Amino acid sequence: MKRMLITGGTVFVSRYAAEYFAQKGNEVFVLNRNTRPQSEGVTLIEGDRNQLGDCLKGYHFDLVLDINAYTEMDIKNLLDGLDEIHDYIFISSSAVYPETLSQPFHEEQHCGANSIWGAYGIHKIEAEQYLTRHVPQAYIIRPPYLYGPMQNIYREPFVFECARTQKPFFIPKDGSMKLQFFHVEDLCRFIDILLEQQPQNHIFNIGNPDVTDINQWVELCYRVVGAECEKIYVDASHPQRSYFPFYDYEYRLDISKQQELMPDTKSLFHGLQESYKWYCRHENLVIKKPYLEYITQNLL
Repeated sequence: MKRMLITGGTVFVSRYAAEYFAQKGNEVFVLNRNTRPQSEGVTLIEGDRNQLGDCLKGYHFDLVLDINAYTEMDIKNLLDGLDEIHDYIFISSSAVYPETLSQPFHEEQHCGANSIWGAYGIHKIEAEQYLTRHVPQAYIIRPPYLYGPMQNIYREPFVFECARTQKPFFIPKDGSMKLQFFHVEDLCRFIDILLEQQPQNHIFNIGNPDVTDINQWVELCYRVVGAECEKIYVDASHPQRSYFPFYDYEYRLDISKQQELMPDTKSLFHGLQESYKWYCRHENLVIKKPYLEYITQNLL
């Protein structure tokens, strides 16, 4: 059993992780501002990570699982608020790789500005660099698109909604753009492996070995719902993000280092089934975007 601090703990990845590790018998503390309902089985430390004061003083944690750091200051302020640091795992992003690099991206390639992700990617790089300088034993994880239960972002929930209401689905161009995913439970399993094995490498890309494309992903989402998928293809004159939940940007991560430690991952179909079950019970928690409005006004 470990005594763990998880930043966030109320939304998607951080909430799933808090419940996952608590159910495994760990003593889980979550650091957040207490503006949303808290999970059962965790202990709340109410505070803003950038205005901590003394709220973390006197606590001892075997692990800090930092899920909601986006900038160098996010890292700095949390480190300054902790009395001591043992294991530290930071969930970074694949947005740290410039799109000009050869693919699949691997951990040894240099990080830099990506025109798709903009400031988000730059800030993640700065956060990684600050953490590496001050906590050299820390692990950094770079995921692709995360999915699974508790997903409140309007990605697969948007497709589920279209499938459930028997709407056709509008697909960018020919639907061949590749997408790489990783299930939130596999993320937690990989964190368990890092803690157990303490590998010498400290930066890991993670992701499913099988990359899908838009056509296949949409078809799987409709299949999970039990609906037939009528696809309508949209030419490039329409901004992709106006009607579809992913940027017009294809990339792939080299995950060979992850596979050495964790060769098995959840199938995309199985993972989407879990996502849909959660969505059916918690549709009100999904942050919806006006994709259907754009479709109605511009594509029908």
